[in-house]
Amino acid sequence: MPSWMLLAVMAIVVQDQVPLRAAATDRSPASAMLWQGDTLEVRGERLDFLQVYDHRRERGGYVKAWQVRPYAVTAEETAELLAIVRFLREKPMAEALGIGYTALYMKAAPATAIGPEIFDALGTFADRLAARAGSGRRRTEEESAAIAAHLEVAASYGLRFDSIENASGKVVVCYDGDAFQRVLAAGGASTALQRVRAALGLTRPECVPPELSPVPKTALDTRRAEALDAVDLTGVPDYLRNRVHMRRAVVWSGLAFAHARRGDATAVAAATRSIEELAAVNKSELADSDGGLYTEAAVRVGASRWGVNGLPSSPSTLSFPVTGGGGSPGAPAPALALVTAARAPGETCVRLVSGQDPPLVERCTYGVVWPASSSVSPAGTAVALAVQPLAGWRELWLLRRSGEQWTLDVVPPGIDGPDTGYIEFAGWLPDDSAVLTAREARENGRFSRSFEILNLQTLVVDRKAESPEFLTPFYKWRDVRWRQATIAVR
Repeated sequence: MPSWMLLAVMAIVVQDQVPLRAAATDRSPASAMLWQGDTLEVRGERLDFLQVYDHRRERGGYVKAWQVRPYAVTAEETAELLAIVRFLREKPMAEALGIGYTALYMKAAPATAIGPEIFDALGTFADRLAARAGSGRRRTEEESAAIAAHLEVAASYGLRFDSIENASGKVVVCYDGDAFQRVLAAGGASTALQRVRAALGLTRPECVPPELSPVPKTALDTRRAEALDAVDLTGVPDYLRNRVHMRRAVVWSGLAFAHARRGDATAVAAATRSIEELAAVNKSELADSDGGLYTEAAVRVGASRWGVNGLPSSPSTLSFPVTGGGGSPGAPAPALALVTAARAPGETCVRLVSGQDPPLVERCTYGVVWPASSSVSPAGTAVALAVQPLAGWRELWLLRRSGEQWTLDVVPPGIDGPDTGYIEFAGWLPDDSAVLTAREARENGRFSRSFEILNLQTLVVDRKAESPEFLTPFYKWRDVRWRQATIAVR
């Protein structure tokens, strides 16, 4: 009998779909199918099989000796176990195996030896497994079965995962982040790199439940901002530094919207901070896989960027003259006013009024109305206004006059539902025939950006391009305020 059989021995399954057989023969039927990362108690050996007991499934049996790795649960084994954990931490597709080795290390090592490094590895394995499970990539039945089994292996060690359906109907799998929280709680005992990985793992935007009401959502975003701000980026590789800046930009843009809804003056600082964090991204050092993250961060910052101009005051009034607006011949055109006023708690109404008469047009919303964004066309026959109903979604409201009638139309960033996007006013054509707009939105899982000439009569896009330089009117008639503040041109 080998010497290791005299000690308490655990074996880690190192392959997928390892049969647990009732007898030490290949002809014996399998009573269970084991997966990488499963841990078994070794109780003996026979021929080229090990006799084992599976505590998770509460059954014993035999496995081929070459399909598992036995280890005595002693402090002497910890150096080898830690070396394997370090190797597997950088190896994709081996997350369940890494979790199994991490758990065995924590079982064998003295309490004083269990520090931030092992929790960093555990969190990395769990977060990467969750990301792989919720990637949305089309898989074969075998791949889907393997991922489901790996999640079960991880859960058997006490790791918790949640399935969250986002606004577009996609289901993502999220790790609850307990190991990462322990890394941050370790303070100076952890390295800057470990704290960066922990902060990023705890603040994945896709893991924020969309059904959260505003108060708990704001509290969650505040905690996420604190975790990211606690990270020291000194000496951190540029690509990770970029990820922190992008994540901060996303979180602070959400806080800008939340504070603006409450009328909190900190909305200005939050919106400013989101723009500063986006500007801090070094685009020349973006990893290939981070291009989509940068675009999403930019779109979310763009949706809340009007917050830097101050809180939306209620009520507020924008007065402007209207040419050819009616009345007796030769009489001066009446002046109109765009008024925003509160109605129910959290609800804002936009009204176009003329003197004391009933509103010419009115529309109410529970979103954030940004009066500072309002712009009147040269002839006074149209008004553009930015309205933000969601943290990552900003619409363009267009008030238009046709004859003596005014209408208000909502132009959304896209037709794929309120996911992530914005559309913004960029200028007027001098004859009031069209408005220039910039639009960025995620549709069918992909972001697109376009610069458009929107016909004011039909609200149909006459022309559009991926860059404003391909549309002559953008050079001639673009709005100065838009050019100075837009995120669309970056």
